[in-house]
Amino acid sequence: MKALVAILFCGFFFVPQLFARDKSDVIVMNNGDHLTCEIKGLSDGVLYVSLDYIQGTSSVDWLKVHRLESKQLFIVTTGNGSVYTGAIRTDDNAAERPIRIVPTETSEQPVVVQRSSVTSVTETSSNFWERFSGNISTGTTYSKGNQSTQYNLGSSLQYVRTRWTAGVSLNSTLTSNSGVNASTRNSLDFNARRLLPWNNWFYMGLADFLQSSEQQIKLQENLGGGVGRYLKNTNRSTILVAGGLGWQNITYSEAIQPQTPQGVLAGLAFAQMKFFKFDRTNLTIDVSAFPALTQPGRIYTIANAAYYVKIFGKIDWDISFYGNWDNRPPRNLSGSNYGTTSGLSYSFGNK
Repeated sequence: MKALVAILFCGFFFVPQLFARDKSDVIVMNNGDHLTCEIKGLSDGVLYVSLDYIQGTSSVDWLKVHRLESKQLFIVTTGNGSVYTGAIRTDDNAAERPIRIVPTETSEQPVVVQRSSVTSVTETSSNFWERFSGNISTGTTYSKGNQSTQYNLGSSLQYVRTRWTAGVSLNSTLTSNSGVNASTRNSLDFNARRLLPWNNWFYMGLADFLQSSEQQIKLQENLGGGVGRYLKNTNRSTILVAGGLGWQNITYSEAIQPQTPQGVLAGLAFAQMKFFKFDRTNLTIDVSAFPALTQPGRIYTIANAAYYVKIFGKIDWDISFYGNWDNRPPRNLSGSNYGTTSGLSYSFGNK
């Protein structure tokens, strides 16, 4: 598990940011300012652009954009769950200046959507590497009183296509205190989601892997899948829920007493909430619950929360909460492990 974590973290860190395209997109703001740039994407109410004379990626308030035009290929998502792929430009013939999406296939007709209904715009490409985005974070906390030091590393990577998305996240913490053994917790999470023909409905799959010295967990595997729905999807917040079935298998350390792996069939309940404010703050909360079907009354819960504050450019300060709980752990073993981390985060890709 530790070797896998190290390999994946290095892979996240060295994801190439190559193949930059020409900055020939045009944006006109409500106050008349013209920008010739590269549109990177729209998310959380922020339009990300890159300009030749400014290093890094700049943030533009989507609500203050008067007109835009680009020949680049984008994936456009609306609040009702519809997804389109094509070049984008503002339709100046209509009073509210909706967005016209021009498909790459000449056999397909252009689609017009209201700007207020657009929740995300993701730059895509025929090049595999240009479809990725994510972040890397790290932090250290030291306390002289009890000679306590905590190190944390984290990363996430997301791959987006027209009607589906897949992602992986990695979190690793090490806490050492004077006079006691160091405590480690490593988690690796995979997820995938695909939209169904009905607006705002999707099916999903997830795989979570956990190592926790606090709970004497050598390796815990959570696998699950189900159907979900977006309850809210706007430029200021996203709320979704899902339910289905899962499988959990836990192998405990033999440090205290021999424990055989415990595999159980479980239900799956998942919820995710995101709240954001233009280029300033971003709060994400994920909660997963696995009520055991083959061991009635036993419930395993995972919760993660992250709050980001923009510092400058692609650098954020973040504070995160992590936790996992088992209401019926093996005798003499802890049923919970939770904590907080903080540090600096660097975003890469279309942000």
